[in-house]
Amino acid sequence: MIAPDDLTACKAMIRTGSLSFHAASRLLPARVRDPALALYAFCRVADDDVDEVQDKTAAVLRLRERLDLIYAGRPEARPSDRAFAAVIAGFDLPRALPDALLEGLAWDAMGRRYRTLADLYAYGARVASAVGVMMCVLMRVRDPDALARAADLGLAMQLTNIARDVGEDARAGRLFLPLDWLEEAGIDAGALLADPRHSPALGRVTARLLAAADELYLRSGAGVFSLPPDCRMGIAAARHIYAAIGSEVARQGHDSVTRRARTSRGQKLVLMGRALAGSALTHVLPRPAQLHARPVPEVAFLIEAAGQRSARPQRSETLLAILAQLEARDRRGAAG
Repeated sequence: MIAPDDLTACKAMIRTGSLSFHAASRLLPARVRDPALALYAFCRVADDDVDEVQDKTAAVLRLRERLDLIYAGRPEARPSDRAFAAVIAGFDLPRALPDALLEGLAWDAMGRRYRTLADLYAYGARVASAVGVMMCVLMRVRDPDALARAADLGLAMQLTNIARDVGEDARAGRLFLPLDWLEEAGIDAGALLADPRHSPALGRVTARLLAAADELYLRSGAGVFSLPPDCRMGIAAARHIYAAIGSEVARQGHDSVTRRARTSRGQKLVLMGRALAGSALTHVLPRPAQLHARPVPEVAFLIEAAGQRSARPQRSETLLAILAQLEARDRRGAAG
């Protein structure tokens, strides 16, 4: 079980670092909410540890060491690490799932750009869909169709975050919009990073990204039918709240350079009410056909991993390769 002090610390991290998830998590039963808070706290800390430091390479390599210790049952003296170790032990969480997150953060450290939407999906699979699939494991759900819809929801949320943060990311030297979309819109990626400004063309690219997110939100809704009845409202609320962020971006003219879309407390309450009504209908309506839709190819490895147990802890070849690149970069930096 998660130590009470560690759980309290995790709740504080989420309360200040992820308002949307904090609001939705209150609707989950305690048996899922507490491990979910531990999971999100670890992911939040991992993301911040890489995102908010100058030496991102060293931060990713440290995160690899922390995961090694967590899976060895000897976590570092951090509340998030200890709590996550308890979750892994209690739910037999396959190592490939947090390793996917590690790989996504390694891509961030390398400053990777994404030429196509499929390339962006591959990134979103690692930094967002992996978390959605881990949430299913915490609900004791490993059905492939349910996992596929959880992966859809993770991708949709990541696309929403990217659409919301275009200006903030550009000012930090980050760019996640598909490069081929920018080229089609006549936008020079280097110029956007050097001097982030909103334009009608950039707004159209943002709108296009949100349209892709909306398709994924629609598919993900079918997955709620496969969840335990007492978990449906919380996940439905998360889906509605994140989708509403995209609606706010649209309401602001798809300008996410000079403005940052947010949902108010009142909006969240309305959306939670909508989630309550929608989750109630899942008890009487037949399961929609979209539940069985094929997953996007970029998330297939997560669905396969979630169906396995943690007895196979080997890291993937792609992750090992990128970690080797980061180690070489770190050695060059130390030598220089």
